[in-house]
Amino acid sequence: MQIDDTRLPGVKLLTPRRFGDARGFFAETWNARTFAEIGVDATFVQDNHSLSEAIGTLRGLHFQAPPDGQGKLVRCGRGCLFDVAVDIRRGSPTYGQWIGEELSAANGKMLWIPEGFAHGFITREPATEIVYKCTDFYAPASDGAVRWDSCGIDWDHEGDVILSDKDAAAPALADFVSPFTWEG
Repeated sequence: MQIDDTRLPGVKLLTPRRFGDARGFFAETWNARTFAEIGVDATFVQDNHSLSEAIGTLRGLHFQAPPDGQGKLVRCGRGCLFDVAVDIRRGSPTYGQWIGEELSAANGKMLWIPEGFAHGFITREPATEIVYKCTDFYAPASDGAVRWDSCGIDWDHEGDVILSDKDAAAPALADFVSPFTWEG
């Protein structure tokens, strides 16, 4: 597996090796030993899978507050999406900064997004599926969001986006009081 650090400490871009033949391919997308070697000691307790039918569907920027914070290992199962992580750890030297990567079924890339980052994505192809592993269970009382257009993210999308009511009403980063603290 190729593992690349991003400009946000802790967020990693992973490209699993694919072994292909006329039938298709095989790829190992999670290996506890490999991840431990790169400093990611994650125990996953929940897998999520979502389908977005239309191009321009934007979901995020979501997080779960402590004590239910989640790390996420994100990949695209079908189609193509632009996946984003935003540092929301108070006191972090990279607070409010974002990283974005194109994840697709074709490129097989994944993002590791640790606890303390907001996560979101926009679809670039119809019928796009995102699949991700989480380090904690979903807890409705800890669910939070930051407004998608308040962090200076270049979503590289022309036209309107399709949002949920929750995402449209999320607070802007400038008005947000983060429940996360950087522990440099």
